[in-house]
Amino acid sequence: MANGKFIAYYRVSTVRQGASGLGLEAQQEAVRAYLNGGNWQLVAEVTEIESGKRNDRPKLAEALRLCKLHGATLIIAKLDRLARNVAFISNLMESGVDFTAVDFPKANRLTVHILAAVAEHEREMISQRTKAALQAAKARGKCLGGDRGNFADVRARGPAVSVAVRAKKADERAALVAPIIQELQASGASLRTVAAELNARGIPTPRGGEWSAVQVKRVAERAA
Repeated sequence: MANGKFIAYYRVSTVRQGASGLGLEAQQEAVRAYLNGGNWQLVAEVTEIESGKRNDRPKLAEALRLCKLHGATLIIAKLDRLARNVAFISNLMESGVDFTAVDFPKANRLTVHILAAVAEHEREMISQRTKAALQAAKARGKCLGGDRGNFADVRARGPAVSVAVRAKKADERAALVAPIIQELQASGASLRTVAAELNARGIPTPRGGEWSAVQVKRVAERAA
């Protein structure tokens, strides 16, 4: 029984399929059947029209952004073709977003771990080859390594680094919310109206509270 918030991600191979609903309706029906029962909310549905030659997934990026904004789980109808796409797996793993596949509900724990294990094995092989190359270079008398700097300087830079990390997180959050703010402002909404709409959509502020006009202004300026 499904519980919580969900963002649905559908994929069709051609514009013709997207326009006709061929394949899309079956995916939508599968997702709704899976979510039937329980305390759930389908916040949004995102459809990717993608040819087999494309590796970029702009709509997947949008779906992952919405998942982060709403604290939602990404739900897909079929994992089989998606799991073989490197772009999909890498984007999904890097996002940290939870997901479930209707045709393989355990995939969010089992299948992705297997795929990650394969990638990790490849990284280990690359590491071993790199170490072997460095040892060979050292045997030839090449000087390896470099100046690691003064550790006291590193400690002194600690507070500045902490500020930079917080600023980066704030920038990332602003980038997630900015498209929604810009869309609402383009329709003529005031800062106060935008804040009310963000609260109505259940999108939290960077600190987890409710939006005000001042916060909307700050995020918009940061994103700009």
